[in-house]
Amino acid sequence: MIASRLPEGPQVLPLRQKLQWLTNPLKLLETYAQLYGDIFTIPIGLSNVPVVLISNPQGIQEIFNANSKQLDSGKAAGIKPPFLGPQSLIALSGNRHKQQRKLLTPPFHGERMRAYKQLICNITKLVISRWKIGETFSVRSSMQEISFQVILKAIFGLEDGPRYQQLKQLLMTRLEGTESIFRIILLMFPVLQKDWGPLSPWGRLVHNEQQINELIYAEIAERRKKPDSSRTDILSLMIAARDETGEQMSDIELRDELITLLVAGHETTATSLAWAFYWIHYLPQVHEKLIQELDSLNENHDSNALFQLPYLNAVCQETLRFYPVTTSAFQRVVKSPIKIMGYQLEPGTLLSPSIYLTHHREDIYPEPKKFKPERFLERQFSPYEYLPFGGGNRRCIGMAFAQFEMKLVLATVLSNWELKLADSKPVKPARRGLLISPSEGVRMVVSGKRPQNQKVYEGISSVV
Repeated sequence: MIASRLPEGPQVLPLRQKLQWLTNPLKLLETYAQLYGDIFTIPIGLSNVPVVLISNPQGIQEIFNANSKQLDSGKAAGIKPPFLGPQSLIALSGNRHKQQRKLLTPPFHGERMRAYKQLICNITKLVISRWKIGETFSVRSSMQEISFQVILKAIFGLEDGPRYQQLKQLLMTRLEGTESIFRIILLMFPVLQKDWGPLSPWGRLVHNEQQINELIYAEIAERRKKPDSSRTDILSLMIAARDETGEQMSDIELRDELITLLVAGHETTATSLAWAFYWIHYLPQVHEKLIQELDSLNENHDSNALFQLPYLNAVCQETLRFYPVTTSAFQRVVKSPIKIMGYQLEPGTLLSPSIYLTHHREDIYPEPKKFKPERFLERQFSPYEYLPFGGGNRRCIGMAFAQFEMKLVLATVLSNWELKLADSKPVKPARRGLLISPSEGVRMVVSGKRPQNQKVYEGISSVV
């Protein structure tokens, strides 16, 4: 029977629950899933705009496979991310999104992506070389530094120098504040985004963005003036890319995509790595199995050996399942009447596939609250059951690059250092900006190097 109304759900979120949505959305999602099942409507934001959340694989499949004339995302679905810009792939919709995605996808796959392996390995070794035995440190902070340098050098293609240092400082200033609740509220509600001068919160952000733009446009101008076909960084590849008509990307498009790749790839990768290090060291059996697998590598393996290790892959997949960095995939807006899970939804309705709730379904992942990499060795999950990077035409274009970087960093660190958690208490998830991160960044202690495995470490360095 076709329903003529939205799925059930709370009519209005009381202030207490709105605050919970901003600070601890996982608990709220689980509560509503228990009350209303795997499809429900929740009013989100100050205006209580209703959004239909789905954690049923059948419903998610219907959404991901729908034609863009029926369901679309981007600006049409209310996604207007400040700082990214109107030409960001995230904000685009329809044919414009399709064309831009086709231009941006190639550099993140195959041999082009593998050109960054030595760079990522070198950056990781540089950052972890500053660790000192016996000192407590935040893994998340170290992973942020690694991912940030990877983006500036592999994606922006910047080399050490005045512009690199200036842009690094400006971007760090921009990104550091994304963890505060005040910044979350400021970004989530456009009505608060008013420039009252350089001393106002939004005014400072506007001034910071102007400074960043000046440096990025100067870099783009230099690259256009002196093209170099030997460069492999993402910016150079984007400048060289042409669409079906031979047109190249404009400066504004290049700028918006660079910032999108920074925002989408910096904190997400660092957060996933922090969770991975936590689980690996919280569960001794996971650490033991992973170390044994890494120690099986030597200098005689080919360059693909590391990326084919089954248990390393399973650990990464389970990390992304347990606490996906974002709770939901990009929301879609209904453009023409469509039936999803028996509900006839009318134009204007917003749909949001819930990554977190799907990843914690008991019928798909038995004992979902246990970290068990073995589940990914025992069966293969469909893209509607396992979707840490979203799906359909909105799946993250950096998915392969993020997994590639995770494996490189984990292998490099674990093969060189002995680490242990600074505290035996379980680490809880906490909202950091729009992401779900480990509280306190995962505090760890360096207990020593692994000199007995130096030959293995050199072997790993050679294959990556």
